[in-house]
Amino acid sequence: RMAVGKNKRLTKGGKKGGKKKIVDPFSKKDWYDVKAPAMFKHRQIGKTLVSRTVGTKIAADGLKGRVFECNQADLHGDESTYRKMKLIVEDVQGKHCVTNFHGMLLTRDKLCSMIKKWQTLTE
Repeated sequence: RMAVGKNKRLTKGGKKGGKKKIVDPFSKKDWYDVKAPAMFKHRQIGKTLVSRTVGTKIAADGLKGRVFECNQADLHGDESTYRKMKLIVEDVQGKHCVTNFHGMLLTRDKLCSMIKKWQTLTE
């Protein structure tokens, strides 16, 4: 007597499904431009991939809430490469993702150079 509920593979008609066709996942995706907020000089900061709108899954919903990190030098054209801006996608207009400011970080090496062990930081 076989254990009940086990060995399901035998009852399900053998090789009915066969091998699934290999589909390139990138053929179902679209590129979107990522735009920085108007306060920055350089608005075009990059591109991002998202699966196309299929049925109830809307591409714009997959983009909203994405967070991008970009250094200040790239956004503003100045020299401060150690400041990283976090930008979050708030809206999708056509093929453009409109972002908003989401936070600022300092790069690790800058942080370490500013902080010295056993010293009080006054800056």
